[in-house]
Amino acid sequence: MYQKLLALSTFCGTIIGVGLFGLPYVTAKVGFLPMIFYFLVLGAVMTLIHLIYGEIVLRTPGKHRLPGYNRLYLKSPLLEALSYLSTIVGLTGALLAYLVVGGEFLTNLLQPYLGGSPLLYSSVFFSLGFLMIYFGSGPVSKTEFFSLGIFFFVQAVLLAKALPYLEPNHFTTAQLNPSNFFLPYGVILFSLAGTSVIPEMREILKGRERSLKNMIIVGSIIPIISYLIFIVTVYGVTGSATTPEALAGLNAALGNGGLRLGFVFGILTTFTSFLTLGITLKKEFQYDRKLPALLSAVLACLPAYLLYLAGLKDFIGIIGFVGAGALGIDLVVIMAIYLKAKTSRRTPAYSLRLPGYLLALLIILFLAGVGLELTHVFTP
Repeated sequence: MYQKLLALSTFCGTIIGVGLFGLPYVTAKVGFLPMIFYFLVLGAVMTLIHLIYGEIVLRTPGKHRLPGYNRLYLKSPLLEALSYLSTIVGLTGALLAYLVVGGEFLTNLLQPYLGGSPLLYSSVFFSLGFLMIYFGSGPVSKTEFFSLGIFFFVQAVLLAKALPYLEPNHFTTAQLNPSNFFLPYGVILFSLAGTSVIPEMREILKGRERSLKNMIIVGSIIPIISYLIFIVTVYGVTGSATTPEALAGLNAALGNGGLRLGFVFGILTTFTSFLTLGITLKKEFQYDRKLPALLSAVLACLPAYLLYLAGLKDFIGIIGFVGAGALGIDLVVIMAIYLKAKTSRRTPAYSLRLPGYLLALLIILFLAGVGLELTHVFTP
């Protein structure tokens, strides 16, 4: 039972990350009801993707990450290089987003009392994260288990404080602008993605792999519910005035004490996900490239910090690019690996039966998302 809780908390704790704080802002741009539609569709899609990747992991002996599965099944140097690049870019972008927002929350919480610059607090956030990433998954899985309980408690407190200030008309006003129609896609995909940590779940569940399917399903549903509650909490109060990082606009409703609690909530959420994804990226280098643990940790963490120092701090832009672009490529590769892995004679703990047309539709969806995101990035 303890292993299952650790695996579930690691999965949920990774998914419930910095993407949470971009969702109310996106809702303000497209409206509440269209956002619900996006969540129902993309939530179902990402749950299925998690199950597909879980089957790949269970069908394959040894410790691997996505580029390693690519090498084993597709045997294409070009696809392997593309998969490796998209995985590194995606995880580095995610770490950068955690650093941007986590550092901002830490600054807002401590600067009024201790002084110091935003760079100092972001550097503290990064340094503590790097040390824990280097020491590995054991301490982090236990951290996720503990912090997820605190997360849900603080979220309940924030909702209770916000309830008297909710404006019902915020949930019924139609605000969908055609120019913003694609905006939620990448942000929601980013906020719901947990594929990178599924191999980690298998390691935690060693000897109890049959539990992985249920852990994936439950662990995919919990973040969706949590996100919708957070959207109601923030967007219901601030409406069209919702800020990109969500919490700053809640000062009037929550007061200074409530806002500080919100910043603690934000730090907790971003830091635990920073740890889990940092470990995942470290293991990309350690397992698939056979690099030493310290070098792997440096390569996993340092690029995000250097990008931060270079001035890349557009939170919504970062998570939109990672979700629709880098993650979209990864999801197409996962589909291709899955089709090849199904021919394996190894019997996994569970096996999905999916029609070919459904897989084809998913591939088309993700490729279209990649194309639209790249067009957006490279169009002046």
